[in-house]
This record gives sequence, C-alpha cells and structure tokens, in this order.
Amino acid sequence: MSTETLIGKVQSVDTGNISVKVDNEELLNSVQVNQIVQIRSTKTGEKIIGLISKIMRKAISDKIDESSEPDFVVENLIKVNLVGTLLEKTGLDKNVFKRTLNTVPSINADCFLLQGEDLSRFMNIISSNSENPLKIGKYTISEMSDANLDGNKFFQRHAVIVGGTGSGKSWTVANILEKAASLKSINSLVFDLHGEYKPLKDLPNTTLLKIAGPSDKPSDDNIIFFPYWLLSYEEIEALLLDRSDSNAPNQSRTLFDLIIKHKKEILETENKQDILDNFTVESPIPYKLSDVLSALEEKDTEMVEGARAQKQGPLHGKLTRFIQRLKSKQADKRLNFIFNADKELLDFDWFVSLINRLLDFGNEKGLKIIDFSEVPSDILPLITGLIGRLIFSIQQWMEDDKRHPIALFCDEAHLYLPANVKGGMEEKGLQSFERIAKEGRKYGISLVVISQRPSDVNKTILSQCGNFIAMRLTNPDDQNVIKRLFPDNLGDFSELLPILDIGEALIVGDASLLPSRVKIDKPKIQPSSATINFWDEWNKEKSEKGIEQAVQALRKQQK
Repeated sequence: MSTETLIGKVQSVDTGNISVKVDNEELLNSVQVNQIVQIRSTKTGEKIIGLISKIMRKAISDKIDESSEPDFVVENLIKVNLVGTLLEKTGLDKNVFKRTLNTVPSINADCFLLQGEDLSRFMNIISSNSENPLKIGKYTISEMSDANLDGNKFFQRHAVIVGGTGSGKSWTVANILEKAASLKSINSLVFDLHGEYKPLKDLPNTTLLKIAGPSDKPSDDNIIFFPYWLLSYEEIEALLLDRSDSNAPNQSRTLFDLIIKHKKEILETENKQDILDNFTVESPIPYKLSDVLSALEEKDTEMVEGARAQKQGPLHGKLTRFIQRLKSKQADKRLNFIFNADKELLDFDWFVSLINRLLDFGNEKGLKIIDFSEVPSDILPLITGLIGRLIFSIQQWMEDDKRHPIALFCDEAHLYLPANVKGGMEEKGLQSFERIAKEGRKYGISLVVISQRPSDVNKTILSQCGNFIAMRLTNPDDQNVIKRLFPDNLGDFSELLPILDIGEALIVGDASLLPSRVKIDKPKIQPSSATINFWDEWNKEKSEKGIEQAVQALRKQQK
C-alpha cells in the first residue's frame, strides 16, 4: 500500500534547492524540517529526492491600485534542498539512489512527502546501496531501517567524530571498533588518552598496549617504549633545546655532529655497510646517549693549547645549560619510555620488533588500543606525532603489493592536534598528522579524528576529512566549525546540533548516501567513560579508604 502524500507543487527552482507551494493547509501539520520528499522528474524512471529545510507562511498583498484597500493572500511555502536521484533501474540493479542530480524539477512538478511504508522502503534502499556495510544504528525518521555506512569510503577519506561531553561520542567510537574488530585482518591503532577503551580488549582481534610508565621495564608484556634514538633531529631539538639560550646554535650543531658520529660507529660495529652508505641523522639507528653526554661534557670543559699557555676550547662553557637540560630529562622518571637505557632497547633489530607490534594484523592482534594515560601532557604531541611519522614512513617505504591499510583513531584530538600551535613539540608532532591527512590515502593510512572541542582541532586536518559524525554540540564555536565543514546544499541541517538526543548523530559525507540523523547502536562492550552520577554517589554511605593508597601510587608513579 502506497503512503505517498502529495504536499504541493514546485513553485521556484534554484541550482540545489526548490520551493514548494502547499495549498492544503492541513498538510502543514504533518510536515517537519529534515523530512524526506520525492519530486517528479522530467526523466522517466527517475525521482528527485530532497530534504525539507524550511517551512514558511507568507502574507502577500493583493492590492489592485492605490485607492483600494489591500487584500492579503496567505501563501504556504516549503523550502527543499535537493540531495540526489532515485533511479528505478540502472544496468541490472533496481531502485538505486545516487548523490547526483541528472535533472532539476520543473515548475509545477508534484512533490510528495515520504511516510510510513514508502519511507521505510526508501531508507532500506539507502542502507542496501552500501557495498561494504558498516552498521552504525537506526535512522531517526525510520526506526525500522538500519543506518549503514560504506566501510571503504568511511576510512578512505578520513573521518571526524565530534560531540560534547555525555553526547555518546565514545559509544560511537566503540561501536565502529566493535564492527571493525570482527574483520579477520583489521589493522588499526587507537590513541586512548585516559584508558577509556580498555574494556574493548575483550573484542576479537584486539590487544591492549601501554606506553611505559615510570616503573615499567622493556621485558614487561604489552608495554611499549619509544627510545630517544627514534626521534628525528628536529624532534630531539624541540625536546632538549632552549631556543632562548644565546648558545643554542652551538648546542644544536654539536648535538647534530655527535649523533651522526655515534650512529656511524654503531653501523660500523654492526658491519652494515649498505646502510652506512646512505644513512642520515634521521635514520632510526640506536646509539648510546651516555656516550653523547660524555662527549658534550668533554667539549664543555675542553682546554686547548694556545700561543703561550692553555686556553679555553671553542665550546668551553657554551654547552653547560644544554647538558643540565639533558640530564634533567634523563632523570625524569615520567620520561622512562624515552630515556630508558636498557640494553634491549639499544639492540639494532629492536626497531623491527616495535614496528611488528604496531602493525600487527591477521594474528588476533590487529586492533591495537594504546594507553597513553601515563604520558606527561607537555610531551604528548611529540609522542603521538612520532607514532604517526613512524607509521607513515613504514607504509611509504613498503612495496605496494605488501602494504596493508591502517586506521589511526585519534581520541581527544584537540590535545595533540591543536588549532593554535605554540611551537616546539606541538608543531613537530602536528606536522606528521598534517602529512597523513594530505597524503595518507596514497599509502593506505586513514585518520579518524575524535574530539569534544572541534573548534580547538587543527583546521587543516579537519578540512581534509570527508566524513562527519556530529553528535550534540552546545558550544557556538564548535557548532560553527562543523557548519562550515558541512556541504553548502544542506542548508540548516546543522542547526540540529544543539538539540540532538544522547546517542544521536548527524552523519554527512562520502560514506553516507544521504545526510542523515541517526540513533547510534549501543555497543556490546561499553567504554569506561560513563558520566558519574554525583547526586547518587553522594547519597551512598562511603568511607575514605583509598586515599592513602592513591598518595602512595602518586609517590611511586605506579598504580
């Protein structure tokens, strides 16, 4: 039984939108913004699909001449944004929806409101058109229809998942990871800053990794280190050098020469002539920082022969502050994952084992959740950037037929992909992700940017993303960022952002055939990010046990 309702006829046509005159005033009560309408096309076998963007009532003067009293005629208008074409048949396929407009409606073309069975049928067409379905929830306007994204297109063009605190953002991420983890050769890294996604370790093909804390050792299971020799020269400079120091140029040059010298010595010891012929200061070759430090101290106190007596060397006293900074970084237990001098981390082949852990797939470990909770916030951008750079470099240098696509889920992205860079470590870390955003698709690397403050996320990276899952946002600055990223022909679709329900999202982009309002499915395993119920907790009988243990854990830097 057809439930199409004729609501009116096309009155005016623009490139991407039309206005429809509604003669039956009672029909206005059944029409709402963002409902789907179907307009008769001038081509046989085609129907044009649109979204209602505005419902208006105008009073038009019917004045004949200046001496007569004006009569006002009420006109009911609906503005519709055109979003695509429904084809009865294309090739061997029937009922295919495409995000293109082969024609625009003609004046007086009939406009129908999709309701009931017709609406469900159309939404099912939208879902079944996805060749690689990633089921994410149900359509708000048709709760019987599954909302499917195209899994290929979602990752190919990078994605953004945003939403204010308590909007259901972590649920959405967990839902996508849950579906992806069921694929036998998933290859993905999740940057988990606060340990929210630890419960997901029970998903298939999933392993939980943790960046080493102050008390962790290289021999510990599932603990990963990123030793200093993996850092690029610019990253080391950002970490150790104080640019305000008048001797900074001398310190920088000396460090550069010493790193080259000691990397070269390691390659000679290991008899790696093929690498020695082409290596640079950026090459990931292990060297002993203690040897570099000894050489710096020697040059800082060096005395050389003068014409009459010994005199101070060219770098005498100019490296003192640099040496102090290096020693303080080495002594900082929070940086154990960088400056740990364990023999195992200096092994020439250790780098291969690290990359094997980061890119592990097809071995029931393809989804890697990396816990960053013990990484100091001031150094966070440097380490996330280092991981991004290593992944990009390995994918870039891998043979095309052996390359396996990988997705990086960047949770709390505003903390290390900032809109306003302060320089130093933030800038170096950001550069890696900007390059992935611009060039990553060529090498099979996808970004999924996740944040509750999109206005604080780097605009260059956001502009490279082609898919948006936007949940409730109440901050005007955050709303404006998403509005600017949405396509122009969606009109006021983004005005729904502040009134979305918990767990509800606006989905726009290449992966979604139709811009949609979707109720996200609840994941089977929920992340540990549920909002604490203060009033309920305060109403329970409690004791202060745990405070002493917390103090001890803080002092030991170990939970």
